[in-house]
Amino acid sequence: MCLGIPMKIMELTGLEGVVEIHNVKRNVSFMLLDDVKVGDMVLIHAGFAIQKISEKDAEEIIKVIESLDFEFQI
Repeated sequence: MCLGIPMKIMELTGLEGVVEIHNVKRNVSFMLLDDVKVGDMVLIHAGFAIQKISEKDAEEIIKVIESLDFEFQI
């Protein structure tokens, strides 16, 4: 089973950039997505942005993860 973590795009340079959630920042690849920009929310799995999602969906996913007492150590 895969777990995609919703994260906000903070920096974007070509097909790579930086995403963040709860003050955790990671360098990721955007090569699997088209038309992303700084401020967009994306699901991250294994160092890749795999899907663009809405702020509302991201908030719901984060609430579920937090209810599981999951620490964001991506």
